[in-house]
Amino acid sequence: MTAEESRRYRVLLVDDDPGLLRLLTIRLKTEGYDVAACESAAQAQASVPRFRPDVVVSDLRMAEQDGIELLKSLQRRYPALPVILMTAHGTIPDAVEATQSGAFAFLTKPIERQELLEKINRALKVSGFVAAGENWRARIHTRSHVMEERLSQALVASGADAPVLLVGQPGTGKSQLAHAIHVASARRNDAFVELDLAVADAISVEQAIENYRQGQGGPEAGAATIGTVYLPEVGALSMPAQSHLANFLAGGAGAQPGGGRPLALIAATTRNLQQLIAKSQFREDLYYALSTTRIDLPPLSQRREDIPLLAAFFLDELASRNDDRRVLAPESLELLMTAEWPGNIRELQSLLTHAVASANSPVISPDVIQRLLGGAATRLPSFAEAREEFTRNYLVQLLQISRGNVTQAAKLAARNRTDFYKLLAKYDLSPESFKT
Repeated sequence: MTAEESRRYRVLLVDDDPGLLRLLTIRLKTEGYDVAACESAAQAQASVPRFRPDVVVSDLRMAEQDGIELLKSLQRRYPALPVILMTAHGTIPDAVEATQSGAFAFLTKPIERQELLEKINRALKVSGFVAAGENWRARIHTRSHVMEERLSQALVASGADAPVLLVGQPGTGKSQLAHAIHVASARRNDAFVELDLAVADAISVEQAIENYRQGQGGPEAGAATIGTVYLPEVGALSMPAQSHLANFLAGGAGAQPGGGRPLALIAATTRNLQQLIAKSQFREDLYYALSTTRIDLPPLSQRREDIPLLAAFFLDELASRNDDRRVLAPESLELLMTAEWPGNIRELQSLLTHAVASANSPVISPDVIQRLLGGAATRLPSFAEAREEFTRNYLVQLLQISRGNVTQAAKLAARNRTDFYKLLAKYDLSPESFKT
C-alpha cells in the first residue's frame, strides 16, 4: 500500500462552540478521519497549510470573521478545497448565501451524524487535496512560514490553466516546485516535460514539443499526452525564441492531439526580468503573459530553519544509495545553520555529498564541515551586537543626509543635541568628516 493510499482523510472543523467541536471531533475520529479543531476563522487559516485538510466544515455564524468570509479566503488560496457550512439558523437566506458564495454543502444544527458523514463523503470525491494526496510536495522539506506561503500559492496555481512564473536564485528549488505543481494538478497522470528553449535558440515551443513526442527529447520522450511543460530559464531566451513563445501563449497555448486537456506551462528564471525589459532584452508582453501567477522562492539564507530538515533528507538519500549512514555532529549543524549559502539548496546538497565522502567516522565533525565551507561559515551576531551595528549605521545615514549638520541630524532622529552628541561620541563618529 502506498503512502497516498494509506493516508487517512483529514477534516478541519471550525466553530466557536468548544462543546460542539469536541462532539464532532469524536464522531469523525470514530469514523477513521484525522481531525483538527479550530475555534475561529483565524485559527483555521493558520492551520490549513500545516494540516492540509481534504475538507473544511465551518460554522456560519462566528465572532470576528464568519463562515462566509472564511470560505472566500480559502477559495482564493485553495480553490480545490471543499467547504461545508453549518448554522443553527437554518433559514433559506442562510442556505442561499452559503451556496451562492461557493460552499460545497449546507448543514443545519443540530448536526445529524449520518447527514454530516454523507456530505463529507461527497466532498471528498471532488476534493483536489484528496487527489493530490501528500505526494505533491513530497520532495519539498520545509517548516518555514515563507515557504508554506509559496506552497499555498503553488497549490492554488495547480488548479488553474494559466501560466506560472517561478523566480529565485540558482539552487532554490524551482524545478522541484514546478514538478510539485504538476503532481498537484489534474494533469498529474500526463507527462511533465522540461524544454530548454535557450539551448534550442529560436526553436518554437510547438516544434520542441513535437520533437519530444517523436522521441527526441531524452530518455523519457515519446509521450503522446503532455501535462505540463517546464521552461527552466526564460530570462536567457533569444529575442526570436521570445517571439515564438509569446505567439504560442497568445494563440491559446497547449492544444493536445485528439482535443484533450490543454497542457500547462510553468516558466522559471534566476534573472530580473523587469531590468531586462528596461534594457529591451526581454519582451514586456511575454513577461505579463508568463506571470499570471508569479511565485518568488526565498533563498536558503531566508529559511535557515529548513537547513536541519534538508540536511537530514540529503543524508538519508546518500545512505540509501551508498549503504553508508552518516550523521552531523551538533557543532557541524550549527556551522551549516550560519553559513551564507550563495548556491542555496543545491550547494547544501553538494557539500553534504562531499562531507559523507570525506568523513572518516559515522559522525561528520565540524572540522570536515569547516574545511568544505572554507570562508562561507559566519557567526550570527548576538542581539546586542546587531542592535549596536544598526545604531551606528543609522547615525552614519543621518550624518550623510544632513552633511554633518548635527542640529538637523538630531531633529531627524527626534533627539536633543546633547543626547545626539553623546551617541556620536559613543560610536566614534565625527560630524566634520561628513561636511564635504
